[in-house]
Amino acid sequence: MSKDANAALERFLGASIGAAAAEVSTLPIDISKVRLQTQKPVLQGGKSVLRYTGMMQAMVRVSMDEGLPALWKGLGPALMRQISYTGLTFVLYEPVRNFIAGEGIKKEDIPFWKRVMSGGIAGGVSIFVMNPTDVVKTQMQSSVQSKKMGNIVKQIYNLEGLKGFWRGAYPNIARCFIGNACEVGCYDQFKTTIVAKGWVPDGPLAHFAASGGAGTVSALVSTPVDVVKTRLMNAAGGNKEAMQYKGVIDCFINMPRKEGVLSLYKGFWPLATRKVAWTVVFFIVNEQALKIIRGKYS
Repeated sequence: MSKDANAALERFLGASIGAAAAEVSTLPIDISKVRLQTQKPVLQGGKSVLRYTGMMQAMVRVSMDEGLPALWKGLGPALMRQISYTGLTFVLYEPVRNFIAGEGIKKEDIPFWKRVMSGGIAGGVSIFVMNPTDVVKTQMQSSVQSKKMGNIVKQIYNLEGLKGFWRGAYPNIARCFIGNACEVGCYDQFKTTIVAKGWVPDGPLAHFAASGGAGTVSALVSTPVDVVKTRLMNAAGGNKEAMQYKGVIDCFINMPRKEGVLSLYKGFWPLATRKVAWTVVFFIVNEQALKIIRGKYS
């Protein structure tokens, strides 16, 4: 195996281990986010009320109504999505970053905007390839019934063909471009700055600080796109109850009209909590995995 191929495999393995750890530990927060984003008001006692009112309430209600394992609904496609998508993102990130930076540029001298752009490109390409896993995961999480992954796949394919698996692809690409630009690009920049300035040595403390900052930036910027993506994906396979919008632009325009501007930030707190927690767990585990695999951090 060539040196470049070996390095790519090491990045894939490190990212996959980190993604699996982060996904398993934070999936219940994601369940609450999806329920908050996709719910519609129901009539109760003559009044229009929401079933879920907040992150903790949603998690408690889901576990009480559907059982504790329901908090890990969609774990199979979630792991499939995160391991493949995150692994591919990190395989692509360094070559893309080094190409954009140009020859002979040291890592610490690469401009911030080039790191951000590289993270966005790597994430956007990767999620386009893995969009089907996101569609299946979203439908499993949003349903109060126990749906099997195979049945969802058959339903989507029978009703819409292959194109059904790329429902919500445009906002998903936009979300992952923005999210990875913030997460990967900002983490790379924050960590490089922290270590270069000697605030703390390259290690878990530096990784914690850099990943926490990157996750916070990502949550603030990517939430509206995430909400639109979730609404559109939930309508795949002829899900009539979720069929509210024709496409990305229609959703961005009419959601605020029908539900208010803040509807684009539905589920923000669980999204932000999960985003920061996921990013911190991922990068800390990823860095430790790389240290074991190749004897040094990223």
